[in-house]
Amino acid sequence: MSLSFSEIAHAHKDFIQHTLQSYEEQLLPSANEDAELVTRAMFSVRNQAIKPPHYSRFSQILVCQVQDVNTAEVTINFPEQTISCSCPKKDLCRHQLAIILKLSQYFISLQQWLSIWRSKRSVPLQSLASERSPENWQMMADEVLNYAIKGPQPLEPYTLSGLIENIRSKLQRHRPYEQEWQELFNLFMDIAVSKHFLLHAVKTKADLSHHYVQFFLENTLSRIQRSIDTLSKTTRLFATEPFFDAIQKNVHEILFIEKGATAFRLSLYLQFWTKLFNEQKRLKNELALLEQSDDSNTDIELNVVKSIFYILLSSPSQLEQAVETMSENNVEGFIDIAQYALQKDYVDEATVILKKALPFLKTFVQDNLLPIRRQKFTRKLDHLYSQVQLSDSEELALYSSFGRYGIESFSNYLLRHNRLDEWVALHQLYPSSIPYLDQCGLKDVVAQSPETALPLYHFYAMEEIQQKSRQNYKQAVRIWRAMKSASKKAGKLDYFTAYIEAVQQQYKRLRALQEEINKSNLLI
Repeated sequence: MSLSFSEIAHAHKDFIQHTLQSYEEQLLPSANEDAELVTRAMFSVRNQAIKPPHYSRFSQILVCQVQDVNTAEVTINFPEQTISCSCPKKDLCRHQLAIILKLSQYFISLQQWLSIWRSKRSVPLQSLASERSPENWQMMADEVLNYAIKGPQPLEPYTLSGLIENIRSKLQRHRPYEQEWQELFNLFMDIAVSKHFLLHAVKTKADLSHHYVQFFLENTLSRIQRSIDTLSKTTRLFATEPFFDAIQKNVHEILFIEKGATAFRLSLYLQFWTKLFNEQKRLKNELALLEQSDDSNTDIELNVVKSIFYILLSSPSQLEQAVETMSENNVEGFIDIAQYALQKDYVDEATVILKKALPFLKTFVQDNLLPIRRQKFTRKLDHLYSQVQLSDSEELALYSSFGRYGIESFSNYLLRHNRLDEWVALHQLYPSSIPYLDQCGLKDVVAQSPETALPLYHFYAMEEIQQKSRQNYKQAVRIWRAMKSASKKAGKLDYFTAYIEAVQQQYKRLRALQEEINKSNLLI
């Protein structure tokens, strides 16, 4: 015998209450489409459009049919805490909400719930969108954001992606129809969302270093960069100027947020001032604001930020003064400035910054930088420094600062200078694998000086033998084949034969190794 709605509701009260609360947070009373969805769901409950439930006590799966234009089937899997509907809508639909409301009515008043939900409505989004102005766009963003992101508790990182996507989808419904306005709308709203999120994160002391948060920030920055690239290539309408002014104000305020997501905020700021806001008047006005500001209340040093304006406004003496304040704490910011300078072909200015950064790189890369970022960052440095003129000592200082995180870059440097013995020593100091050696230029070393590579082959073969498994012995034999080829090129085949015989004698008790050597015909 199937349970009634009342019995099912009381058996799974926690899940039902949690789901209704989740739906309530997703549905915005000021959005016409959300208000319509709630109205139609309530209509289904009040007009008995929900057929009697089919519930399995064993699987605890509830299946309900909702009579609509086309009958929809809603399935709730209570053990897995999932709910789905057969209708075409991918996200929350009126049928799912109707079932949750039907179950919720046994422990709350639906009329009271509806009244409380509607009371949160302020200015309808549709009316704000009908009159286009920066103030109305900002009010639209605030209306959605203040409803979705609130409270004294930090946001759960794993819910962040879905929450922001829901916010963006509500805002996108009111995007202008004219193509020339659409990208500007996207950019305006992305900046508004970013600012609101960061302010909430600082207020609630959220962990902005969490990988889910970092993923969200990286995606947001990519979206903003695409919008900036598009807008920088199109002619601006006179009517859009107030909107760019509003964006500029928000970007400035994001820079001066107290703390957190420093790299994101600085990159965001630089994207605008190196690609979009390139009018001399805007540049001078922003620099004047920066010079009047105090950086004691933010974790971004203003000398770093002002450097980009000194470059764009051709003020070399002021740039040199700003660069003098470089330290291990702000060197990454200056590196970003140099990167943007090179993109704009300000090679001399970038050279000043990059040379000044050299003494700070070793400590920053090997101690201050998060381990997960070190290898990628050294590749970035290698690319940047390859575009400026360095002396031999400066190049050596650069690659020495990378340590194990810049082996590939240092290898290329040693190859360029034909320092093959040091190349071999480097890869003995930081062992890796033969495929990685090939990536770092082993074939070039063998081609130029095959005898130089012989100690390296020996080193990696011995590493395999120490693992004492047949699979490792087979890998050692593969290395010896390459060593034999190099010995032949060097005219030292007799040396290689004596070497293998010595290995056989030294490891005569390792039967599996002896078998692999004999099968390989290394001595023929």
